[in-house]
Amino acid sequence: MNVQRFTSIIQHELAPLVFLSIICYPCGGDSLDEFRYDGTNQIRKTQRKQAMTKAIWKACQLLVIICIILPFAICSCKDNTLEPSETDHSSLESTNDIDDILPPPPSSDIVYIPNTNLPSNLSEDDNLVPYDGDVEHIFFHEVIAYPQLAFDGDSDSQGYDDYMVTASEYLKILYSLYESNFILINMNDVWSEEIDANGRARMVKNTLMLPEGKLPIIISFDDLSFYEYMEDDGFMSKYIIGDDGDIWASGIDPDGNFVKSQDLAAITILDKFIREHPDFSLNGAKGCIAFTGYQGILGYRTQYDRNNDTADTQLFRMHEIARVQPIIEKLKETGWYFACHSYGHIDLSKSSYDTVKADADRWMDEVGSLVGETQIFLYPYGSRLDGNDVSNTGAAFRYYHQLGFRLYASVGYEPFSQIKSDISAVICDRMNVDGIAFATGGGNYTRFYNVAEIRDPLRPTR
Repeated sequence: MNVQRFTSIIQHELAPLVFLSIICYPCGGDSLDEFRYDGTNQIRKTQRKQAMTKAIWKACQLLVIICIILPFAICSCKDNTLEPSETDHSSLESTNDIDDILPPPPSSDIVYIPNTNLPSNLSEDDNLVPYDGDVEHIFFHEVIAYPQLAFDGDSDSQGYDDYMVTASEYLKILYSLYESNFILINMNDVWSEEIDANGRARMVKNTLMLPEGKLPIIISFDDLSFYEYMEDDGFMSKYIIGDDGDIWASGIDPDGNFVKSQDLAAITILDKFIREHPDFSLNGAKGCIAFTGYQGILGYRTQYDRNNDTADTQLFRMHEIARVQPIIEKLKETGWYFACHSYGHIDLSKSSYDTVKADADRWMDEVGSLVGETQIFLYPYGSRLDGNDVSNTGAAFRYYHQLGFRLYASVGYEPFSQIKSDISAVICDRMNVDGIAFATGGGNYTRFYNVAEIRDPLRPTR
């Protein structure tokens, strides 16, 4: 029970009703003070007895009224958190407590604060050695749970074949990375911002301390929003908190049955793999999730619909925000961290400064306000800010820098990174793992996996 809500019910709902019950109760015009002595003892005793009887009767009546009212007051103050299945927002009632479920407004001066509360999974027997070499970075999109639905020959099949991997392929790749002595690290641990001798803030690369023989790797994930076009195409629908307190994925299987699983979505598969192989993660690090915002995040429609701005849609959005917040917090607690992927998945290299700025502001307002501070920007399409952020630090790049972003990643086929000299930022590349890479990546990916061994037999032949 929500104690604060209960107190409010007592003060504002129960007390007035009790008061009304008292003043409206028919007293018959009698009270103890209304009886006057008339000169005989017997009359006074009789009058007192009658008055006392009436007073006791009124108290009993009032107690009955309170007993009737109180259960309704208590029931109305119980938590009414919506379950994941309650998605019909047309029946939601208006509320004056909408600010209670709104996230705080985003800060205009973001400073990244790492999660230092993650438990170490290193034992005293681990021999940590310094590592200053290249850091690999690969990325995925949401995984395909049911390939027979994704690769069914419709208009979206080619895109799924190009940019996605199946749950089976994903798990096999994780095993291959583990067997190749890779260890998962947090991207934020690779670089730090320091003040140089001239008093300027600049990024520096850190020396990592790794178990001997291990190779560091960053894994990131784009577009974990379960976009509307993915419905009925073999993907799960959203992430939820299960009865055990862990994150699960829910969705509909090919037979139309509701399913809840930890084996059919990107986040839960990695969570489960690390539970079974804790030495695959350095200090509990998981993956970096890069969010857009135009269709919400993690399967929840948290976006503001400018074309349908009604009381119902606003209330629905607030409830979606309330549902996703515990999942965001659970991800943070368990080693996951977040990045910007632009709000509308725009092509940054072809967008004007005004377009980039408006998109960034909307991401900060609708997504940054939910996930908190981040210094990582993973470029959509791999297209760089201002056309070329390697040799150019343009107005759009500087605007993102002003918002607190320091680590910028495009797409390439090698572990490229460069610390910029004119501004405190790092630009780097990451490698796509998907159907295109399976078909054309060749030897660049052999250090991660063997395509012939991990390829799903249900994937179309190229």
